Amino acid sequence: MNPATAFATAFVDELARCGLTEAVIAPGRATHRWRWRCGGRRPGPRSRLHVRIDERSAAFLALGLAKVSRRPVAVVCTSGTAAAHFHAAVIEADEACVPLLVLTADRPPELRGTGANQTVDQLKLYGNAVRWFCEVGVPEAREGMNAYWRSLACRAWASAAGAAGAAPGPVHLNLPLREPPCRMRRMAPGRIPVRPRSAATGPGARSRWPEPLVVRPGGAPWTAIGAAIGQPSAGAALDRARGGRLR
Repeated sequence: MNPATAFATAFVDELARCGLTEAVIAPGRATHRWRWRCGGRRPGPRSRLHVRIDERSAAFLALGLAKVSRRPVAVVCTSGTAAAHFHAAVIEADEACVPLLVLTADRPPELRGTGANQTVDQLKLYGNAVRWFCEVGVPEAREGMNAYWRSLACRAWASAAGAAGAAPGPVHLNLPLREPPCRMRRMAPGRIPVRPRSAATGPGARSRWPEPLVVRPGGAPWTAIGAAIGQPSAGAALDRARGGRLR
């Protein structure tokens, strides 16, 4: 299992535990490699994955879904100018207090400023329009990654949903990814091997990874911040935050 796949396995599973039911992806090489669906598996039993070629359309679809459901919706894109096309929807989400999880793939630090294609400065790309920005550490094959990824997903969800007391709104996670090993790059898209679900996420289970990608029992999220994650209280927080603002 390469680091990008391990990251996607743990991170997407944790978002599903927090309550994620809708995700929108603007596909490309980077997001395909990140493997949102983790080997063909959806984030949750009742989740829906929407694919839109145009990044602006993808972002506004996610905005509409989040506005109707009153819970965070994830929107994913590749690096470079693709992330810039999300900006208008991020501003709308900020002004209307709509919970949105903006996940942008990026080049690793060593490829920035070197002439690599699809590389722009994505650090705090949306400025003050987001409730929280995080430059996620590059996935590495070492112990401690599972706890970091899962706690990161929980904090992002809580920040977007307003569970920590602030108004709901957009959260931006920038995800730098390195190329997988050469033998993985030569494989056709969709053929990256991953371990079965029980080996990847089952309690105490091990895969070809330095540590088990374990989860909390009973479907519980790794951490809970403020109000119960994934409960209607997030919608109530949205209603309170929207008082006197455009709906």
